[in-house]
Amino acid sequence: MRAQVLKNTMGLLLLAIFVSACNTHTVKTTSYTPIVQDSQNVPEDLLLDVGVSVFDPGIDEIKKSDEETTNHEIRVAESRYAPYLLAETLQRSANWGIVRLMPNNESPMDVYINGTILQSDGEAMQLRITVSDSSGREWYTKLYDEVISQFSYDPAQRQQADPFQVIYNKISNDLLEYRKRNLSDQQIVEIRTISELLFARRFSPEVFDSYLTTDRRGNFAIVSLPADSDPVLERVRSIRERDFMFIDTVQDYYATYVRQMRLPYDSWREQSYSETITLRELKDSARRRFIAGTAVVLGGLAAATSGGNYATQTGGAVGVGAGAYLIKSGFDKQAEAKIHMEALEELGESLESEVAPRVFSLDDRTITLTGSVEEQYAQWKDILADIYAAEVGDI
Repeated sequence: MRAQVLKNTMGLLLLAIFVSACNTHTVKTTSYTPIVQDSQNVPEDLLLDVGVSVFDPGIDEIKKSDEETTNHEIRVAESRYAPYLLAETLQRSANWGIVRLMPNNESPMDVYINGTILQSDGEAMQLRITVSDSSGREWYTKLYDEVISQFSYDPAQRQQADPFQVIYNKISNDLLEYRKRNLSDQQIVEIRTISELLFARRFSPEVFDSYLTTDRRGNFAIVSLPADSDPVLERVRSIRERDFMFIDTVQDYYATYVRQMRLPYDSWREQSYSETITLRELKDSARRRFIAGTAVVLGGLAAATSGGNYATQTGGAVGVGAGAYLIKSGFDKQAEAKIHMEALEELGESLESEVAPRVFSLDDRTITLTGSVEEQYAQWKDILADIYAAEVGDI
């Protein structure tokens, strides 16, 4: 009996040593999804304009298991970076009209894209994308996941595309597929008209309210149309062109932001990729060491207290000591993991300091976009309202 206990204890010890020595490796395959372009030559007046909103950084939705590998400052930076790459991808697809990254949804566009970053650690990205149009109709909400390999950070590969470019390509392809399956040419014209009427109603609701109605779900429908030569409508179209010009200026800001962010962000992501893999392996290793160490301690205690045989008691003591060592090494691994997390925090602080917002001039005034683009756009709307009032007053 004692010999069996000793044998079991030594077996646990050998198993613990074997388990604690094992490493986990994640094997990934790299597949590329290209951008699909519409096979038909779509007339320009049937191309829908797309507004991609600055993403929600998803800080309130961070999973507990991802908290250690998530830097809030980087998430905020990514909430501008990711939608810009998506807007670029949609524009490059040639399936749409003008595609703009928008400070908010307050300027009516034909199609709206809103996104939330649910995960982004250099190895994996998950986005929740919601698409709707100016009539209020929701197209769909969908999760997009991508897990990449170290190969994606190879310099030659990185020059061709963003490591997570496949996600943006998939979103682009899904948008095209939805439009082709669900929207007729007449519906596209209606969506574009509703966008214009909503913009006009913002400045002159007393004139343009009567042209639109809403159903039980809150979706807009056209009741009637103003004459195409209506002077008030002509003024609205002129104001809308100026609004587009301002939004185009905002695009320059985002483009500069992304250019400044790219190098430090790529460096962070590549290092974060390695840190994330290492952190996961360290946690797995620590967990195995705790489990194995506890099993050996329990086995050693059983052997040490089972009788007076000196060899059995000695074997039990060895088991207890070995188990305690494994548990201690588990704590050591956790400490090492903490060091890696501190390295990630330092990278995050470095990134945030390197992508400081830009200052640019617009119409004899200097505008600073420091995360308050929405505030500047609110001021711009007031300016447009003044311009509209002055111009309509001259009619």
